[in-house]
Amino acid sequence: MAAAGTALPVTALPVPLSGRFKGSFAYFTIKDRLPQILTRTIDTLHRHKNEFFEEHGEKGVEAEKRAISFLSKLRNELQTDKPVTPLEDELPDATLWNQYLDYQRNLSNGNGGPSWFQSPWLYVECYMYRRIHAALAQNPPIDNFDVFKEGKAQNFFESQGAIIALCTYFQELLKNIKDLDEKQLQEEFLKLLQVSLWGNKCDLSFSAGEDSSQKSSPLQCLEDMVPFVLVNDMEKLWSLLKNAKNRKTDKCKVRVDIILDNAGFELVSDFVLADFLLSSKLADEVHFHGKSIPWYVSDTTKNDFNWTIKQLQAANHMWMSRCGINWEGNLKKGIWVYHDHMFWTLPHDFSSMAEVAPDLYADLQKSNLLLFKGDLNYRKLTGDRKWEHTVPFHQALNKFHPAPLCSLRTLKSDTQVGLKPGQAEQIQASEPEWMISGKYGVVQFDPAL
Repeated sequence: MAAAGTALPVTALPVPLSGRFKGSFAYFTIKDRLPQILTRTIDTLHRHKNEFFEEHGEKGVEAEKRAISFLSKLRNELQTDKPVTPLEDELPDATLWNQYLDYQRNLSNGNGGPSWFQSPWLYVECYMYRRIHAALAQNPPIDNFDVFKEGKAQNFFESQGAIIALCTYFQELLKNIKDLDEKQLQEEFLKLLQVSLWGNKCDLSFSAGEDSSQKSSPLQCLEDMVPFVLVNDMEKLWSLLKNAKNRKTDKCKVRVDIILDNAGFELVSDFVLADFLLSSKLADEVHFHGKSIPWYVSDTTKNDFNWTIKQLQAANHMWMSRCGINWEGNLKKGIWVYHDHMFWTLPHDFSSMAEVAPDLYADLQKSNLLLFKGDLNYRKLTGDRKWEHTVPFHQALNKFHPAPLCSLRTLKSDTQVGLKPGQAEQIQASEPEWMISGKYGVVQFDPAL
């Protein structure tokens, strides 16, 4: 990884969203949601005290106390708007984080160091999750404990009905997939793409850890949801994949990458979409990108990825089990590949990937299509800035164009670009909370030309 930097002069870009804008969603998040998440994290450690003692004896209890003390101090720093401090751990990414802090200090032009409410929201929110990770990582023998695992598992189990409905639908579809004509294939592709889009509603960081599972069948209400897709580039994705398939040779495989967001129901919806791409011959291999550490409460790690497939395999429902067995087989055959990379849990937006993580950028360039799931990825794609809503998506990407890419995202933060003139104002008039409610979505494509 290279050192941190910025791709454009700061003056050329709108200002980042920040807690210094009182009354904004960023302000509300830093003031209320982030302390709630820290409080829940502390409570989770408290509840596992006996388990730590049974596994590790007094060392486990001492480690738990130290971690709680570290997190309580962090919560106090946040609530009293203290300056952001350098990381003091020895983890591999600490240097990059501290370089990024220096970069933020330089931006403040001597107006005091960056603090929780005065800094870019994206930076301090990522910083909080990195400090949560440090609280555990620095305190063996509980250093591998995922404080968010329970919530992710609960989301999965509470979404059972929806998962069964989706797996059943998909396995029935597979029986006849070879007989579908192009129009029918396109219909199924658009349907499963929408299921993956709306699966993004199941986000535990957004609900501060409250229940956010998918209760109803995700396939029943797709028609009703179409008006809520503010940018709908689904047809462009179909054209891209169909053309790639038609041009394919034995040497040249079609690769799709899915940059994952939440575990639980959303991850299952991503698996179904990925399997459909292979089964319909629209893709030859699918690469998944998850987080290397627990992140934003419900983001997918390698453990979550493998756990989900094992849970499906072991389910006492025939079609759930069949999905799990097939997906394990896809991994063994190498037509599904899981990656994680440190860059996904750095504070940088994606415009600096080519400089900070050239290896990851080069890998993404091999893809025919990058699907970025969810709100955090959208914020990092667009730099989490106060863009005018009509600014083209291509421009907001700020030179991040490794391959054709698409954002599948339900809106849960104050940044959205690529809308038609007057579109935002029209919604705003009747729904002031439209950007943060999760009710609206986008399937927003950039051809990377």
